[in-house]
Amino acid sequence: MRNQFNIFKNLDKITILLFLALIFIGWINIYAAEINESHTSIFDFSQRYGKQFIWIIAAILLGLIILAFDVKFFPAFAYVIYGGIMLLLIGVLLFGTTVNASKSWFQIGGIAIQPAEFAKYATALALAKIIYDTKSKIKTFKDLIKPVVLLAIPVMLIFLQNDTGSAIVFSTFVIVLYRENYIPGWLLLLGIFAVFLFILTLLVNEFIIIGILSSIFLLTAIILRKKPASIRQLLLILLVINTYVYGVSYVFDQILQPHQKMRIAVLIDETVDLRGAGYNLHQSKIAIGSGGLTGKGFLQGTQTKFSFVPEQGTDFIFCTVGEEWGFLGSSLLIILFLTLLIRIILLAERQRSTFSRAFGYGLASVIFFHFTINIGMTIGLIPVIGIPLPFISSGGSSLWAFTIFLFTFLKLDSRRLDLL
Repeated sequence: MRNQFNIFKNLDKITILLFLALIFIGWINIYAAEINESHTSIFDFSQRYGKQFIWIIAAILLGLIILAFDVKFFPAFAYVIYGGIMLLLIGVLLFGTTVNASKSWFQIGGIAIQPAEFAKYATALALAKIIYDTKSKIKTFKDLIKPVVLLAIPVMLIFLQNDTGSAIVFSTFVIVLYRENYIPGWLLLLGIFAVFLFILTLLVNEFIIIGILSSIFLLTAIILRKKPASIRQLLLILLVINTYVYGVSYVFDQILQPHQKMRIAVLIDETVDLRGAGYNLHQSKIAIGSGGLTGKGFLQGTQTKFSFVPEQGTDFIFCTVGEEWGFLGSSLLIILFLTLLIRIILLAERQRSTFSRAFGYGLASVIFFHFTINIGMTIGLIPVIGIPLPFISSGGSSLWAFTIFLFTFLKLDSRRLDLL
């Protein structure tokens, strides 16, 4: 009987150790990025690094509370949690505080909470519940309507907050839908091709792209000249792709806001507006590149110490790792993240419950998106869209949300032999 109340029973220790390693690495790098010469104690609670320690302790306590829940609570209250977080997203539009042009925060005394971070967790729960409820059915296009609507609601509300980066994160749940056979593999590949073509259209004149595609079509049509039906299908595909290419140009010229256009322009050419939109990326690459193989050493980074990179404790925390710990330190951090992702996927695949597996893939998808986008934008591969690095960037909302996300899955995994 005593084992029934042991919240640590069957917990995956490897994942716990990875979690603790990441939050510790995050804390010491926040200290390096934000250190104040007149407040050098890492436990100085008047500084961001001192406050981060409080966020970390609170996150660990939240994780322990999650482990104390009955495992059946999560599927039973998935829709309730989702609905509550959606109400918070509406509330922040009405009563929230604007930070960096995004009305995404509730300011409660000295604490700022961003509901969009918790919306990812709530959406993963609700999506897993939908998948669980239809686990025995043969998936049809009609079955895709509920998940799409469920994903569209937070995306729309977060877009209205002018937080494009957080809204885009929800696209990663397509991986969950693919794993659970809601969408075929060819559709996932089509989505990847659309993203590739979107980027290519921004880099190359649309007329050149259309010319190349048309030439490929003509050569293929000559080869298939005795198969008119196939030629007609190829012609239809060509028309759709050409329309898409024109559409990308239209969106860029007519719909994107000036600051969004400038971020893309900076990605294409980092020398654009070095004193404005291109400043962060330029200084970020200098900081990471100056670290060399082994880095300049803890608290020895000049780009970090003299605050050349804005938001270096949050969205650009990877710059600190790169400058002070070098290629080896950066590689270690990347290896830790990849190990965590692989571990989560392995745990997800051993679940007996469809709910637990789908939720695990949701967790892996969101962490992968944040990890890839954050590091990509600090080294100039992806436009700067304000995505924190999980467990590493400073701030309570992201840390708490990812901790709740991870520990919910660990709780589900600890009871994987039970049918929810």
